[in-house]
Amino acid sequence: MSDYVLILTKVNVDPVAGLVVRIVRFKKEKKILNNMLKKVLYSICGFLVLMFVLGSFTDDYKLDTRRVQISSIELNDISIPEEANVFSSNEETVLGSTITASKRRMKSTSVAPPEEEYYSVTKVVDGDTLAVDMGGKIETIRLIGINTPETVDPRKTVECFGIEASEKAKALLSGQHVRIEMDPTQGERDKYNRLLAYVYLDNGKSFNKYMIEEGYAYEYTYNNPYKYQNEYKAAEISAKLNEKGLWAESVCDTPLQTPILIPKEKFTPTSQVLSQQSCSTNLYNCSDFVTQNEAQSAFNACSGVNGDVHGLDKDKDGIACESLP
Repeated sequence: MSDYVLILTKVNVDPVAGLVVRIVRFKKEKKILNNMLKKVLYSICGFLVLMFVLGSFTDDYKLDTRRVQISSIELNDISIPEEANVFSSNEETVLGSTITASKRRMKSTSVAPPEEEYYSVTKVVDGDTLAVDMGGKIETIRLIGINTPETVDPRKTVECFGIEASEKAKALLSGQHVRIEMDPTQGERDKYNRLLAYVYLDNGKSFNKYMIEEGYAYEYTYNNPYKYQNEYKAAEISAKLNEKGLWAESVCDTPLQTPILIPKEKFTPTSQVLSQQSCSTNLYNCSDFVTQNEAQSAFNACSGVNGDVHGLDKDKDGIACESLP
């Protein structure tokens, strides 16, 4: 009987003890698991906080970078005088970014490019010659790299397409303001004391090149190659291929009108004759001179006395016989 009770007791006790053991073990494992979860959660939270801080710092850095770029652009547009090279610490900070005084001094010493100067056109002689007012002085300009058919030289007949070229030049230049460009390869003046230059319209277009590429002028090299020679030669080839202007088919089939010249005894004034004459009688006109310089000398000798009695300055611009070479 006692053995039976003992067996029952063992049978009844063992399940309870096993359950207790399992409960205790579960609690320990649960505690360990909770600790691990806490560590994982703490790690995740720490990582998220770190990312947030880094993100904020990056955004601030990008914003500051943009502000520095904007402030740099603004500084480029501002001309800072030499006296403004010393700044206070507050003035050194632009939108939260520090700009060094040395950079500002560098900006203040930069030299602005010179402004392009334009001159008013006082007269258009023909397709390749004009006069401009340069600071109160009238200068005659002979265009570099082009030659238009002759229309005003009394010693020559009117050449093919010369009138059209002259009219086009007057339409584009009369009353306008132009910019001129000199070319050291061609010298400053020609033998007639005319300035040698390229002329640009107020829209920036090269007048010289335009006259060639539209068929109003030939490309012309005097002696030395000039700066835009290749461009002008290419423009002439283009005008020929497209049959523009004087290159058009049958454009010069109609006989051209020639100036009527009345033969007269050739009168060549000299300094002695000019000094002896009274300048009160019309003794000669432009056709009596070979060059414009000769006509100008005669004009200057008399214009201060009784005015232009010989009619050498028809347009009253102070330049006598501008059609002469």
